Amino acid sequence: MSRFKPMALTAVLGLWAGLVLAGDQAFSGIGRAANPQEIAAWDIDVRPDGSGLPKGQGSVEQGQGIYDAQCASCHGSFGESNQYMQIAGGVGSLKTDRPVRSTGAKLNYATTLWDYINRAMPFQAPKSLGANEVYALAAYVLYLNEILPEDATLDEKSILAVKLPNRDGFREDHGFKRVEAKADVTHTACMKDCPVEARAPVGLPDYARNDHGNLALQMRPLGPYRGADTTKPAPEGPLSAARAARGESGAPAAAAVPDTKAQAAHLIRQHGCTVCHGIGQKILGPAFRDVAKKWQGQDGATQSLLAKIRNGSAGAWGPLPMPAQPQVAESDLRAIVQWLLSGAQH
Repeated sequence: MSRFKPMALTAVLGLWAGLVLAGDQAFSGIGRAANPQEIAAWDIDVRPDGSGLPKGQGSVEQGQGIYDAQCASCHGSFGESNQYMQIAGGVGSLKTDRPVRSTGAKLNYATTLWDYINRAMPFQAPKSLGANEVYALAAYVLYLNEILPEDATLDEKSILAVKLPNRDGFREDHGFKRVEAKADVTHTACMKDCPVEARAPVGLPDYARNDHGNLALQMRPLGPYRGADTTKPAPEGPLSAARAARGESGAPAAAAVPDTKAQAAHLIRQHGCTVCHGIGQKILGPAFRDVAKKWQGQDGATQSLLAKIRNGSAGAWGPLPMPAQPQVAESDLRAIVQWLLSGAQH
């Protein structure tokens, strides 16, 4: 697998700011230098040597409580769920004929684990965890993989002493997740006389297409993006790579839907609801239409559902808890509940 090379964001932003300053003379009134607060908001990358790590600490015990509330609904109570990338188990199995490609088996630096949790988790509210919570979660994930003992505590110094089993397993001589493919990092960008149609030089093998859930449905509060429907086979045809990257299937455009349905469809994806709930089918949590049937006609249904979504709940539909959703705007929350109580029609 390709070596993890995080972008030196500070340098990039500094270069951009310099170009803008230089451009002020040639292009008056266009752009400005990034201020320190803007640079700090983006400058969050953490390197294998610990550069970028903030001060803080968290224990395995503390991490378990955070994990159960924020992570178990997607990753399983013990990190065993492969609904998204399995995060525990399989350490030492990558060279066997039955490899388990889990976080514990694949990662080479504990700082990379910290960096990913910090910037991307929990799914419905990325960047919402404090530094101590991220240290605690990293410690608990490493404990689930039997890399740390149950009484361990991580901080900005001790995390550097953790040597993961795959420390020396990363290579650059093959493609992303495909050993037989050419390495991605060796290609030269086309600068002139570029072909009209482009084909992806490498692709995901079947076992890896849905490693992280359906990319086409993964929306963040920071803004929507489009991706391939990874629950289906890769499309074929001259423009398949470009269409897949744009989330296009080649099928005729769907008919327009009423505004309320369109708004609900946008909101449940924007806030990550479709990660755990299907419209008519159960995923990790119940189908939206099953929730609608249960609550339709009940007194106080609106307030009850608002409270359950806002504060989180557990036990009504099985053992997996639903994390609290404090980041969702009240207007969005009420629109989703109204759509549910109207039958969750899509």
